[in-house]
Amino acid sequence: MRSTPRYSRILLKLSGESFKGGKNFGIDYQTVRYIAGEIKQVHDAGVGIGVVVGGGNMWRGTDYEAQGMDRSSADHAGMLATVMNALVLHDQLERDGIPVRTMTAIPMPTVAEPYVRSRALHHLERGRTLIFAAGTGNPFMSTDTAASLRALEMNAGILVMAKNGVDGVYDADPATVPTAKKFDHITHHRALELGLQALDSTALSLAMDNKMPIIVFDMFKLGNLAGIVSGGYVGTRITVDAAGEQLHMPQQASAS
Repeated sequence: MRSTPRYSRILLKLSGESFKGGKNFGIDYQTVRYIAGEIKQVHDAGVGIGVVVGGGNMWRGTDYEAQGMDRSSADHAGMLATVMNALVLHDQLERDGIPVRTMTAIPMPTVAEPYVRSRALHHLERGRTLIFAAGTGNPFMSTDTAASLRALEMNAGILVMAKNGVDGVYDADPATVPTAKKFDHITHHRALELGLQALDSTALSLAMDNKMPIIVFDMFKLGNLAGIVSGGYVGTRITVDAAGEQLHMPQQASAS
């Protein structure tokens, strides 16, 4: 990792599936240790990190809606799954010596802090890694959308999205289409136009409207996260224009 990271602050989105490793369901603790180690490498380089976690390793609201469950109730249950993932990651980061705070969009003060933007910025300014759980706190909103929102609220330079088993954005599902081609770079607008499934349209639109660059990458290739922070070209870069070199420049970068 180069001595001066390209980004001083990032927002990392971890899919729930990334927590289960080779299991069909739940949490593989060896995988959590690996994820924490990759985060530690970036933290130790002086980069501020916010992490949004999904819950798909334990619960998917859309699956239960398809079985007849009310969508709002199903999504709220999914938010609780993200809190479980967050607490497991929090524990491992603390064991690795990283100062960390978990904040939840649904207040549950006995296990984590309620999300308050000014408080979150304060933690980042003090060098603490943040884990954001429970999505946005609203049903019908994915954790990808929560990641776009938190990236903007935390004044991150970039949103990095670790997708399970995928090393970037393809023009078709590489798991089912052997000839699928990977994009090294694509604009938000083009990704929306093509209806690509790498991340949802609400998350993409929010990032596009606020000129937030995104990188979709494989978290499970050792050193990939550090490579991104160092300015390396890893995975697929999503930017507003074809140059692909934007940094998000927030209007106001200080905590209140």
